[in-house]
Amino acid sequence: MIQRSRSTIAAVCCAGLLAVSGCALGDATTEPEPTSEPKPSGLANFDTCSFFTPADLNVVEASGPGEPVEQVSFEPGCTFEGPDNLLTLYKNQDETVASYETGGNWDSYQKFDINGRAAATGISPGATGHGLCNILLDAGGGVAIVSITKIMPEATYDDCGLAEKVARQIEPRLPR
Repeated sequence: MIQRSRSTIAAVCCAGLLAVSGCALGDATTEPEPTSEPKPSGLANFDTCSFFTPADLNVVEASGPGEPVEQVSFEPGCTFEGPDNLLTLYKNQDETVASYETGGNWDSYQKFDINGRAAATGISPGATGHGLCNILLDAGGGVAIVSITKIMPEATYDDCGLAEKVARQIEPRLPR
């Protein structure tokens, strides 16, 4: 088994985050412009590091505790390491599945729904076939993003299928 250092995992995780935020929305350093109307705060207290249950983590054979991911202030998340991948849960209070489709930059963006909730599979530019898949779900007036990043190149699972499995499992507990 290949030994992975925390810095290697952080780099992979950051690459996954930037694939979601930076590539999908443009410049990762740009903060969203403030608006005069307050946004719903359904995700304001949503803690991405404490949300997953042991059963959720077991889907990808991951364990906790998670490591906070905060390189992009408007899209914080938390990463959990499994033997072959990283499972990351992000939140974004300012975007939705619909706004990511129209305002994002994707190799592929396919909308669907999970129990009547808007969802999408998003593959960031250049990530097709490289073991990074995002499932976006409308939640709490914003969006929750389940991301799977392969860290073991020989892993043979379907990264989008695995991300969708996790998303379907957590969907009933996400804020409306």
